[in-house]
Amino acid sequence: MSTMRKTKGSGVMPAVMTFWNADESFNQKETERYIQWVLDCGAHSLSVTGSTGENISMSDDEQKKIIECLVKFVDHQVPVYPGTGKYGTAQTIEMTKFAQKCGAEGALVIMPYYLIPHKRAVVNHFKKLREAVGDDFDIILYNNPRFCGYQFEPIELKELAEQGIINGVKLADGRASYIQGMKHYCPDGITALYGHDYEPLPAFFAGADGWLSGLPGIFPKFCVDLFNLCTVQQDAPAARKLWDKMQDFIDYFITYSNNDPHWHEVFKYVLKCFGFNAGLPRMPLGDLLPEEKKKVDALLADMDVTIKATNLIK
Repeated sequence: MSTMRKTKGSGVMPAVMTFWNADESFNQKETERYIQWVLDCGAHSLSVTGSTGENISMSDDEQKKIIECLVKFVDHQVPVYPGTGKYGTAQTIEMTKFAQKCGAEGALVIMPYYLIPHKRAVVNHFKKLREAVGDDFDIILYNNPRFCGYQFEPIELKELAEQGIINGVKLADGRASYIQGMKHYCPDGITALYGHDYEPLPAFFAGADGWLSGLPGIFPKFCVDLFNLCTVQQDAPAARKLWDKMQDFIDYFITYSNNDPHWHEVFKYVLKCFGFNAGLPRMPLGDLLPEEKKKVDALLADMDVTIKATNLIK
């Protein structure tokens, strides 16, 4: 295995949604139109078929088809990281090698979930994956305690990076302190991506190399502007002023106490407001209630005109 190295992609890496037709089949044309808009808004990298892309609702054959279509469509305009993680090691290797064959720069690989394996088994899972794909293919470990029931601490991730097993990590815990920990234990050898939506500012100022989450997939230009204010211009007052315009929306859609409305439902509705035939999330999720749509409409109406102007579709 190789020594530490960062991923080819970083910066604002929207976790893009997958659009479905009314019969829940893949709406390829509209998904591609949406992805091109995200790219035109300045996204530095992309993640497809992740949790935001509803990969858990896909059959393996369907997921492969969608990965192949979208990697081909992007055609290396930016690095693409399909979500390929499964519970089983063999299934994860199969899906990841397929993404590699399609030309993806790397993969976003969630840790084995549901049965909550011990960490020694999870480390071996990623070792086997690295052996299967070789040293040049990026592996971003998706560190998500909410979906997996456990997570790796920064000092544990340092060991995985030093062995060349992973090149990046999506830190979906949400707390900026995890970014700070990664930068302490692994300052140069791993790409640390903020993986949630409620604390990007402190995460960026703590040294995050990028932002991989759902919000950049519906407000890509806003998120790129925020990232640049924090990391390039290093203008904290301007960044706080910009974030204030998004705070009420964040407080509304993060409903983890009861998941109602679900953020997938909110995000699909926002994209409809921006002019896309986004469809609905696959069942068991569905559409927002009329009163929820009115609330989102009001939140969007209250946003600064510059935010809406950079996201509306002609």
